[in-house]
Amino acid sequence: MQPTELPKADHAHSLRFRLVLLIAVVLALVGLAVAWSWSPMRAWLDVDRIVGSLQHAGQSFGPAAAVCGFALALTLAVPLTFLTLVTVVAFGPFAGFGISMLAAVIGAAVSYWVGEFLGHPVLLRMGGERVNIISQRLASRGLLAVVAVRMVPIAPFAVINMIAGASHIRLRHLLLGTALGMTPGTVGMIFFVDQIVEALKHPGPVTFLLAGLMIALIALGLWALRRWLRQTLADQPAKRDKAHGNS
Repeated sequence: MQPTELPKADHAHSLRFRLVLLIAVVLALVGLAVAWSWSPMRAWLDVDRIVGSLQHAGQSFGPAAAVCGFALALTLAVPLTFLTLVTVVAFGPFAGFGISMLAAVIGAAVSYWVGEFLGHPVLLRMGGERVNIISQRLASRGLLAVVAVRMVPIAPFAVINMIAGASHIRLRHLLLGTALGMTPGTVGMIFFVDQIVEALKHPGPVTFLLAGLMIALIALGLWALRRWLRQTLADQPAKRDKAHGNS
């Protein structure tokens, strides 16, 4: 009896450890995302400084260095929109678009694998029925869900990727959804890049308009997510009763 109980205890301990580590990583990423926006760390995200660094890296090491640096910054919760903007400024519209897309896909894959390693076993064993139902429903609309989240950013990029890795969403849906969801915003940014940079350097009405639009999009995304979650959990008992009735 004792030899069979020990592995179970070790497995439960491993799951708890992964859960604690996953929560710690997510909280750290959220904290970094807040710090990049609202703390003195925000001064590090100076447009001219980052653009100069990217151009120097591109000249010294080639575009591959910019892609790697972009992907690494994403995993450290530096805002995706800011990184895309400075990349377009540094390398021009076409090269900037390609570098941004490739780096975002690489960064998404890295964060996804971290979430899959830490969170997927925990979700399957300790998530409970409701969490697994939500995860499976997300997977059934995996591509559309990722596209929607990329177009309406309701959480830091790396956190969303980790949640996707822990859930039943497939990696190919995450990567394709990332590319599709980023494309409209990136193309729009290319057309209005000068105005956006000017608004960031010299805050004025346009800056407050952009900030208000972002806040409105986030609020809309949170409302839609809350409604979808409630609808998903409300539909499940009805489906279960229907299945019992047919049987």
